[in-house]
Amino acid sequence: MKKIVEGVLKFKKDVFPRHETLFKDLADGQQPEVLMITCADSRVDPGMITQAAPGELFICRNAGNIVPPHTQHTGGNTASIEFAVAVLGVSEIVVCGHTDCGAMKGAINPEGLTSLPHVSNWLSHSRAAVAVARRKFPELEGKALLKAVTEQNVLLQLQHLRTHPVVAAGLATGQLRLHAWVYDIGHGEILAYDESSDRFEPLERAEAVA
Repeated sequence: MKKIVEGVLKFKKDVFPRHETLFKDLADGQQPEVLMITCADSRVDPGMITQAAPGELFICRNAGNIVPPHTQHTGGNTASIEFAVAVLGVSEIVVCGHTDCGAMKGAINPEGLTSLPHVSNWLSHSRAAVAVARRKFPELEGKALLKAVTEQNVLLQLQHLRTHPVVAAGLATGQLRLHAWVYDIGHGEILAYDESSDRFEPLERAEAVA
């Protein structure tokens, strides 16, 4: 905690003064272009990965970068998505998974979650991703299976996103685009889903195709 407190003091003394104009503008409101839904894993830093400035990303984080399908039950994710799209007017939504994801390990091995009932229930929203990965790639095990499940989970969460009314409306009118990413922690690379090849490709290649 000492290091965190020292960081806050350093921000106030050295960083804030260099960007004071930006922060004064942001004090009156925000206009992010992108909603980024990513994992709560401490190794995933959306601002660092994207080099986005404060005010450019509206970020939702949770274990497994999960988006529950829309229901009448109000949850933090659902409310945040609705606010980002309907009020802030974001035009892009990114769901970003990552390598070595503990949540996806749990989804693959649910029997290990018996002492974590809330985690187990939350990861039920990724169950279909495990089923798809095992059906499409029955030969995979270990890290290769984890990679496949991580990718299928991101695609599954995009399907869930489409069930949210504000997202469905934005897609129907061409005002909103969805993106599926996986962050490779060890290589500092983003892989993005390319629909034409049905593969996750390096971001620069996938975006060039898109």
